[in-house]
Amino acid sequence: MPLLLPILLALACAPLAYVAGRWRPGASAWVGASGAVASLVALGWELTLGPARLVLPWAPTWGLSLEFTRDGLSGLYAVMALSVGALVVLYSRAYLPHHLEEKGRPARDEVRFHVLLLSFMAAMVLLVTVDDLLLLFVALDLTTIVSYLLIGYDRDDPESRAAALLSLVLTGATSVVFFAGAMTLGLQYGTFSLPLVFERAATSPASTGALVCLAVGALGKSAQVPFHFWLPRAMAAPTPVSSYLHSAAMVAAGVFLLQRLYPLFAPALAVRDGLLAIGFLSMTVGSLLALVADPFKRVLAYSTIAQYGYALVLVALGSEGAPFYVAAHAPCKAALFLTVGAVTQVTGKKKLSEVSGLRHSLPVLAGASAVAAAGLAALPLTVGFFKDEVFFHALVQRGPAFMAAGLVGAGLTLAYTLRLWWGLFGGKRQDVPAAPRLLVAPVVVLAGSVLAGGILPGLLVEPARAAASAMRGEPSTLALAYHLDARAENLLAVGAWALGALLFATRLAWTPGLARVLEVVSRFGPELGYRRLLHLLDRLSTWLHELEVRDLRDRVASVLVPTGLLGLTVLWVTPLRHRFLPGTVGWADLTLVMALVFASGAALATLRARGHMVLVLLISCVGFSLAMVYAFAAAPDVALTSVLVESVFTLLFAGLLALLPSRRLERAQQEAQKPRGRDRISAGIAGVSAFLLSWSALSHLQADRVGTQTVKLAEVAHSPNVVAAVLTDFRGLDTVGEMSVVVAALLGVTSLLRLKGKR
Repeated sequence: MPLLLPILLALACAPLAYVAGRWRPGASAWVGASGAVASLVALGWELTLGPARLVLPWAPTWGLSLEFTRDGLSGLYAVMALSVGALVVLYSRAYLPHHLEEKGRPARDEVRFHVLLLSFMAAMVLLVTVDDLLLLFVALDLTTIVSYLLIGYDRDDPESRAAALLSLVLTGATSVVFFAGAMTLGLQYGTFSLPLVFERAATSPASTGALVCLAVGALGKSAQVPFHFWLPRAMAAPTPVSSYLHSAAMVAAGVFLLQRLYPLFAPALAVRDGLLAIGFLSMTVGSLLALVADPFKRVLAYSTIAQYGYALVLVALGSEGAPFYVAAHAPCKAALFLTVGAVTQVTGKKKLSEVSGLRHSLPVLAGASAVAAAGLAALPLTVGFFKDEVFFHALVQRGPAFMAAGLVGAGLTLAYTLRLWWGLFGGKRQDVPAAPRLLVAPVVVLAGSVLAGGILPGLLVEPARAAASAMRGEPSTLALAYHLDARAENLLAVGAWALGALLFATRLAWTPGLARVLEVVSRFGPELGYRRLLHLLDRLSTWLHELEVRDLRDRVASVLVPTGLLGLTVLWVTPLRHRFLPGTVGWADLTLVMALVFASGAALATLRARGHMVLVLLISCVGFSLAMVYAFAAAPDVALTSVLVESVFTLLFAGLLALLPSRRLERAQQEAQKPRGRDRISAGIAGVSAFLLSWSALSHLQADRVGTQTVKLAEVAHSPNVVAAVLTDFRGLDTVGEMSVVVAALLGVTSLLRLKGKR
């Protein structure tokens, strides 16, 4: 199974880095980066073999399988994730020790960081290679969880924790919406396999609701309006996290989903128009905010929102240059993120207003970042020039309005890119210590790739065409070359450079006014809605907690009353003819009658019990009466299980009651002896519902019941014991979960008893 080799190597990086880190913390980065390079080499070798698919049966009876693909689109994104990931891991080897020392954390925490970063890399490789809707959701959620841990890596920093929570809530919620869309498509087409879904969608287009759900999941990941506000807050994470997740990995995942699922979106013009509008809006919002932001990383975060707005526009237009645009943007933005991280480490500053003229002290970093900035601004001799060329080419086909919007967007990109680079390296000289070589080397390598792609564009044509073909399902004619003529794309590029230079030159005149306007507008943005929603949820949680803690009876009623009402509703909408039939009682039912009398007597006795220990014993009698029925019904194994369960819970209750203060027990007993009106109503609803549902079910016993089928299936499972088959086979996972809960409860009780003994 050679197709799995790059995936397995990527998955092995984190465990190997952890093992190496246990020996020496610094070794984790080198081992992890080496694993990423090995995975990259294996991937490069496999891409030379051409496209391939691998299907591994998972649950054949349900039509589920593990499906993986190797095509131009998955190859392009996997190469991007592995190559940038390896460089960022090496960069973090020099960055983390200083960061941890600054935060007052032990050096061994570096290993945890590398393991998390490599885990995210593996999740990203998995995401771009799976070929199944359910696996897409699983991989998407893996990136959500690991990104939460990475953004909140500085767990003692309140800002870091808040940013991590925001990213988790927003991207997690949109992932759930994506899952709803995936399930809808699976039900519509009877399969979750993407090739089969695409094939059936050609004759039966996907429902608009499902496509909107898929789009919401992708937009949340790519930080597009109105979900954009989580990305600037995520800049509280260490710089390697920002460089990788928010330029070449996590944010790219959202656009990748749209490109992978493009055959579903292609006929849905209304959905594509909505994506187009969101893309242009994200371009505008991100660019304007980047023009006034002061912190280095916030400028880059807002520019990322804008740049992925470009990519979203290309996807909505169905442009074959959409995958190439993301791949060309990634090294430019990653290099700039790593640059500002190095600047922060050597200067201790995080804002443009606090630094200037660093080109004299950091000439190599200044030169490499200048190449990356030129690539982001789409200047000639960089790979970024061609990303804007394919963007302008797509807009030219849509008319003057689109061309004007693209020109303004590209001009804004040049303006904020110049503002960032000049703010760091231009202006009045400022002497700072030299940056460690390992902080500069990854920037140089990324800048070299940006320059190589601009000088030798022919090397990029085949990968770009392969990715475009995989996205659109048809051969691509994408061309990347310099054309020294007056075609519309070149004129738009020249106009964008002129507009960007003009905006940069006059920035002191308009920046203060724009900053004030954006500050006022931001007060009424989607972030305000998020904060208010969290506040309301917090208040609701507090109210429910106080209600739960205040009175046990209300807590029990909150479960029993809705359940009882649901049961009564079921009876109300169900035909009641012959639903309540009285049966006959004979000598064969003597054991059942005895058990019922025993249980009823115990239940009635609990109403008059004055001691909690007596109450616990009476309640346990109800369960023991059920064990008695099993024993007389020739089911000794089930009876033994029931006795063991009742005995364990009786001991648990007894142990807990022994730890509670006697005053509280007496107070609770006094309250229990004075039932309230709502207590009687709650008990009546629950009791009547349970009685009627039981009577209705027992009046319609069919020959082919669940119990009969269970006995047959137990024989198929080669188990002579039905209970054993149910516990270990049919409900194996449930049994493990229940045993874990019981063990955890026993450990908790044991700990409490020990604490009381010590006191």
